[in-house]
Amino acid sequence: MKKHFFDRLLSMQRLRDLSYLPRWIVLLLDMLIVLVSAAFTYIMLIKMERNYVHQAFLPVIVLGFLLLNLFFFWIFRTYSGIIRHSSFIDAVKLFIALFLTLVTLVVLNIFCDVVFGQKIFMNAGLFINFIFTFSGLLLYRIIVKQTFELYLSETKEGDLTKTVIFGADANALSVAAALRYEKPQRFRVVAFIDKEDSNSSKRIMNLPIISLNRKITTIMRSLDVEGLILADKGLTKDEKIAIVDECLDYNYKVFTMPAISDWEDKKEISKKIKSLQIQDLLERKPIVLDSEKIANQLAGKCVLITGAAGSIGSEITRQVLKFAPKKVILLDQAETPLHNLSLELRGIEGSDDIFCAIADVRDQKAMLRIFQSHQPDVVYHAAAYKHVPLMEGNPSQAIMVNVLGTKNVADLCVEFNIESMVMVSTDKAVNPSNVMGASKRIAEMYVQSLYNSIYQNSDRRKVRFITTRFGNVLGSNGSVVPLFTSQIEQGGPITITHPDIIRYFMTIPEACQLVLEAGAMGNGGEIFIFDMGKPVKIIDLARKMIRLAGYVPDEDIKIKIVGLRPGEKLYEELLNDGSKTLPTHHEKIMVASETTSDFEKLESHISELVNLSIFSERNEIVKKMKLIVPEFKSMNSEYKALD
Repeated sequence: MKKHFFDRLLSMQRLRDLSYLPRWIVLLLDMLIVLVSAAFTYIMLIKMERNYVHQAFLPVIVLGFLLLNLFFFWIFRTYSGIIRHSSFIDAVKLFIALFLTLVTLVVLNIFCDVVFGQKIFMNAGLFINFIFTFSGLLLYRIIVKQTFELYLSETKEGDLTKTVIFGADANALSVAAALRYEKPQRFRVVAFIDKEDSNSSKRIMNLPIISLNRKITTIMRSLDVEGLILADKGLTKDEKIAIVDECLDYNYKVFTMPAISDWEDKKEISKKIKSLQIQDLLERKPIVLDSEKIANQLAGKCVLITGAAGSIGSEITRQVLKFAPKKVILLDQAETPLHNLSLELRGIEGSDDIFCAIADVRDQKAMLRIFQSHQPDVVYHAAAYKHVPLMEGNPSQAIMVNVLGTKNVADLCVEFNIESMVMVSTDKAVNPSNVMGASKRIAEMYVQSLYNSIYQNSDRRKVRFITTRFGNVLGSNGSVVPLFTSQIEQGGPITITHPDIIRYFMTIPEACQLVLEAGAMGNGGEIFIFDMGKPVKIIDLARKMIRLAGYVPDEDIKIKIVGLRPGEKLYEELLNDGSKTLPTHHEKIMVASETTSDFEKLESHISELVNLSIFSERNEIVKKMKLIVPEFKSMNSEYKALD
């Protein structure tokens, strides 16, 4: 008895592990159903006293009948599909194969009647047999398909996450189908939610379509589900945020996935379903680039990217490679990150012409050798020190890298008469309240004045100096999102400097796309500022990230207010006091109209500032910075006394 039980258990496990039936078994089962259907038709008509088949040649007729069916099964390969994944196409192939068998037998019947004066089959019997055979083949496939779906899943139903899918279009249908085939299963879909009322009385995949005529959480509570999968491609950003906020308030899980373009590989579709990330809620409409203009600037050119191993520099590199440059020089002082980037880029089209240069932008001689060796046409200057608290304590390093480094690169661009230099700046350079922002503002001023003054009456080709200014970048090194993610993983607390602090955010690809676009559209001397969307309150961001991780803010994960850091503002600005913006042909890019400094006077100030950075104390350095940038007012800093 015990042995019999284990034998049954083992056979069931083998059936679970059987991913599909061999083709010869499928064909054998199909032929068996054909034979059983023919026998059933024969017996039924005999009972009705109808002569279905010519009795004299019965063995030959049966053999010919089976071979004819086998021939058309082979022609249409009806046995080659995986039975548990049978679809409408498989049913059509079966129908055509059996219909052609029927037509062939009817034609043969007519021929025998005309030539020999006697039919082989009763035509009505052939049609009845066709119906029985098709129904039998289709029914057996449905039974196998449902058996695998309902009883042979590796995951117990109780272990699955009960979900509803938001959407009722082809995209949502593909998601639901993919989740049924997933192995092991993670989700059990119980319904679809549709924004339109027109589909509320209908069903998809035997699941109800529920109209969004109540609060979404009310619907989810009535269905006793745990989560929601966003699969509606027509959702706007505001609609998505409203849905997510409502679900998170009631502790429902939210999952998302990109729009599906290839619906063939259902396993790949199911893998794309992931927990909603904060980046998904901060995304804006995709940026439409002037690819032709960027290609004209970069195709066949030698491109130098400073700070290439950083989060912005590395993404600029990836995007530049799409426009077929002749050569790309990746310059950074950080050896390991630069090596990792070079490994990542292997295999990407155009990566054979990448050269990695270990150098420091403040080292003028090293930079000179790189310009002499590679003769770049276009420079993207992303090298900078950017962490506000660190630079507040190390103003000399902020000057040497952010100011002197930029000056070295800009001067070499003039000396080698390159086409354009695009400098990556920051919104912290606007009315700066810290050393880092002030150092970037001085760099901006130098680049602008160099363009406007040195070449004002020169016959030489002007280098197009272009500055791009934007706010915080999601996922960049040192940004709050990776920090909060790490703190949540460690169980908290999440540390926030002030409950009222707000920031603008962009994704890294979005920021770098706009850098490339601004570099292509600029004539020279402009400061381009980017449309950053609506500002985000950091404490709201933290609470939302905690909820997305499945925790309750201030209960499971504490939020701790630690006070503003030295030099930190409650909010950032994109324009200096008194400045105004001018529109461009790109809706997300504007030009800041700002006054420029006298070049010779500014260059003299910068030389003094660099000398102070080498030989003097911090207060002397910062005092000089405040002289160069009068709007630099320190906040929450020891340098406030110097104002």
